[in-house]
Amino acid sequence: MVNVIWIGMIVVGIVYSILNGTTSQINSAMFDASTQAVQLVIGFIAVFTFWLGMMEIAKQSGLLEKLTVLSRPILLKLFPELSPKDPALGFIMSNMTANFFGLGNAATPFGLKAMTALQANNPDPSVPTRSMITFLCLNTAALTLFPTTVISLRMTHGAPDPMDIVIPAFLATCFSCVIAITLDRLFYMFTVKRSHRRK
Repeated sequence: MVNVIWIGMIVVGIVYSILNGTTSQINSAMFDASTQAVQLVIGFIAVFTFWLGMMEIAKQSGLLEKLTVLSRPILLKLFPELSPKDPALGFIMSNMTANFFGLGNAATPFGLKAMTALQANNPDPSVPTRSMITFLCLNTAALTLFPTTVISLRMTHGAPDPMDIVIPAFLATCFSCVIAITLDRLFYMFTVKRSHRRK
């Protein structure tokens, strides 16, 4: 669907430029956009390399494993369907840690592994479990201390203080996580009550 949207936008833009007589600007726009894309990626490299390196150090040193153990009581409250030794908990914690440091690219593989582990214990593969829905809510809300991507963008575009987004972003994502967990619990209780009424 996303590909269709992009192709549609490109086709509409080309047709409009032909009708408007500005086809000569298409080439310059393409090359300008390519140059900006390369500059943007170069700006990302330094920040992402640093934080991905920190994540790898935390993983190799066993810090992520210790964080999983420490956070297990909280995770078990959020995911009551899971057992304390469920391998999905480790992937969930790794995903949340990556999101905490704004590493969306690093969080994605952990998120996919977590969903795969949760799906392995799903009695009905066609319907998501309560834990899968809760994880999706938390992953979307994504509690973030260092919004790495935003900081990189601000650095690339010459912001005077790229880090001044940290506190507002942290407060905003705290609020979004609280709302996500609250709505998740409310919808779950509503679903349980409705299923009891049908019985």
